[in-house]
Amino acid sequence: MRESVKRAFARHLAGLVIAGIAVIPLLLSSADGRTDGPLAQMSGSVRVVDGDTIVLGNVRVRLEGIDAPETTQTCINQQHSVWRCGEAAGRQLTALIGTKPVVCDDLGPDKYGRSLGRCFAGATNLNAEMVRTGYAWAFVKYSRSYVAEEQTARAARMGIWQGVTMPAWEFRARAWAAAEPSSPNSCKIKGNVTDAGRIYHMPWSPWYEKVQMDQVSRGQAKGKRWFCSEEEAVAAGWRAALSR
Repeated sequence: MRESVKRAFARHLAGLVIAGIAVIPLLLSSADGRTDGPLAQMSGSVRVVDGDTIVLGNVRVRLEGIDAPETTQTCINQQHSVWRCGEAAGRQLTALIGTKPVVCDDLGPDKYGRSLGRCFAGATNLNAEMVRTGYAWAFVKYSRSYVAEEQTARAARMGIWQGVTMPAWEFRARAWAAAEPSSPNSCKIKGNVTDAGRIYHMPWSPWYEKVQMDQVSRGQAKGKRWFCSEEEAVAAGWRAALSR
């Protein structure tokens, strides 16, 4: 592992400790058995955000290698009826966790600074099980870890595979394109200061339309602000809105 990567990972682990997450150092081995560098396990109280995101302690953890329907997303079932697959994905992840303690292998930060995790509720691999039961796609743009589980779900026409369903990444792209045509300089992310702190809302957030920006310019005014990217919002110290 290159020194720059080691330093970035060390800073990431330090941030987890500050946030109150229990960090247990392990070793990450490559396929040929060589040790590539440090891996850690995270544990703490858990809250489900949506079908592929949890809050563990005070840390937002994105389940690595999968992409679940967004909370506002709908799908088609075998009876050709519309069902709320995004909400169902969140309920499925909640059910898989139940009352079991959750432990995540910390796979480092994503480009937004959020923790990527391979998470377990007891012996259940939550990432794999969400895909295998048809409540998430294998996110092959970034990982091929759960391709076999996706093939199982697709063959059985489970969950999102009951009918023709728009992948979550396409749903987000369309929501982004349609959002706030009057937003300044195509900066479509809404920042809003609330009692819970400085929160930003993506165009597919269930709260997006409820945040009225009025005549807020690119700068910050009346506790609101536009952002052009999640990286910009995170760098400014704002956090993503919870979906549930």
